[in-house]
Amino acid sequence: MSIATHLPTTRTGRGVTLAGVAGAWALAYWVNGWLWDVLFYDVLGMDPGARLTETLHFFFYDTVKIALLLSGIIFVITILRSYMSIERTRALLGGRREGVGNVMAAGLGVVTPFCSCSAVPAFIGFVAAGVPLGVTLSFLIASPLVNEIAIGLLLTLFGWQVTLAYVVAGVSIAIVAGWVLGRLKLERYVEPFVFETKLGGQVIDSTAGLTFAQRVQMGTEEVGTILRRIWPYLLVGIGLGAVIHGWAPEDLFTQYAGADNPLGVLVAVLIGIPLYSNAAGILPLVEALHDKGLPMGTLLAFMMAVVALSLPEMVLLRRVLKPQLLAVYVAIVGASIVAVGYLFNILLA
Repeated sequence: MSIATHLPTTRTGRGVTLAGVAGAWALAYWVNGWLWDVLFYDVLGMDPGARLTETLHFFFYDTVKIALLLSGIIFVITILRSYMSIERTRALLGGRREGVGNVMAAGLGVVTPFCSCSAVPAFIGFVAAGVPLGVTLSFLIASPLVNEIAIGLLLTLFGWQVTLAYVVAGVSIAIVAGWVLGRLKLERYVEPFVFETKLGGQVIDSTAGLTFAQRVQMGTEEVGTILRRIWPYLLVGIGLGAVIHGWAPEDLFTQYAGADNPLGVLVAVLIGIPLYSNAAGILPLVEALHDKGLPMGTLLAFMMAVVALSLPEMVLLRRVLKPQLLAVYVAIVGASIVAVGYLFNILLA
């Protein structure tokens, strides 16, 4: 049943109701982490360090977390975009301002510490709101790649020079790759349902004149529609991440991506793509591999591939992007990461 059917008629009453819904969402998001810890570690007595425990905990925790993020972000952005037509949004961020839009989107990504899969809900909302595709892709790249968590850990482990190089490279990749993807005009490879605005199950051409209750109804319907469309991809993507979570290919890495292999950076990126982690999760492995003598550029390229091009993220994106666009996205971002890795091996040697 829609929230809109229970909204009070007064502005104050509506504000209180929506504040209560927001509070309940925030509580559910917080309880999610605590709940699975208690269930697996205390109730079931499972070993926190066991691979099976890590896999199950990761799957259930991330499934609920990303479902909550999807619901909250899509609901809010749908209401906001109902006040601004797609044409006005495109006029604001498109055309000659697209380069500025890429910079702004990359900056927004830096201050939002999402992992790659958590950034997908915001990406869907931005595309649906009419923000140019290339601009939204700059956000999608920057959000998991460069954030305060990654910066803090890199600074602690490797010093300011490596940290600065990583931040500059990550933001540059987000801006340039997003701009290039935007110039290619690939919007036709976005699934059509992302652009549709519906109310009462019907596609509408204009949101002008809608009541606030109708806008809330639109938001709740959009959440239901998108969740129904992507939930199999959501479960498969998170399931893949859970299976490979905690897998540390140190021997494979040192054998095939060592300093004596001229293709080491490329191999490192190919190894990193199937893995799934955020910056905090992958940096301990990066530190361990660095202690074994692997080049810093190779390791930073590996880290970028893990956090920005993970296989679970690609599975989620496939529901909203057609294979042609997904392939171009991976090729451009992957090539940028490989180039940065080789450059770092020269500069940070």
